[in-house]
Amino acid sequence: MRPRKATTGRRTTASPRRDRPLDSLGLEPVPSSSSASRRSSRVSASLLLDGQPGFPAEEVASDFPLDLQDGGRWPSPTEPRTFPYSVKQQCWEKADKVKGRDPDRWRRDPLGNIVFRKLVGCPGCLCHDYDHILPYSKGGKSTLENCQVLQATVNRSKGNKTEVSKSDLIQKSAYCRVSGRDMDLIELSAYGNARRASDSGGCNIQ
Repeated sequence: MRPRKATTGRRTTASPRRDRPLDSLGLEPVPSSSSASRRSSRVSASLLLDGQPGFPAEEVASDFPLDLQDGGRWPSPTEPRTFPYSVKQQCWEKADKVKGRDPDRWRRDPLGNIVFRKLVGCPGCLCHDYDHILPYSKGGKSTLENCQVLQATVNRSKGNKTEVSKSDLIQKSAYCRVSGRDMDLIELSAYGNARRASDSGGCNIQ
């Protein structure tokens, strides 16, 4: 038998862990082959979408690119992006009336779509926006002359395009068939009563 070698009393100690670099969010990078990497990337994306301190999510995700894309400009006190309340009031009043309905509550956009005054900025077929005829990012001003009541779905499709035909916009319209009874019920829900135009000859529901 071979004699065993004498062992020394020294023990090897693990080398101290090196500090790994951190990414821009202060997270330690994870090897791409692990499932933890996929979780880490999702966390990072959610943090970015939620916005960093001083940068609200809605400004980072939507307003910021829209104001600057295609040669856009920043809003200013003298040239606001949104229409003043008084301009919206007058813009509503210049839209086409719906026969037999209260013009303070119902109007038609330039494409013939019926819209309800209480429904603004939503995706439904009766919802509307106050649209810049010449897009703001193309130099359009937030004035009455540049304002039109437009079905919200159509306005989203129009975006900041300037060369869009009326027939193309009509195809983008969200169509829904509403009867006089439907309008009465909508008004009852929103206002607590239903009113007809003075020339309708119908009854007012209180």
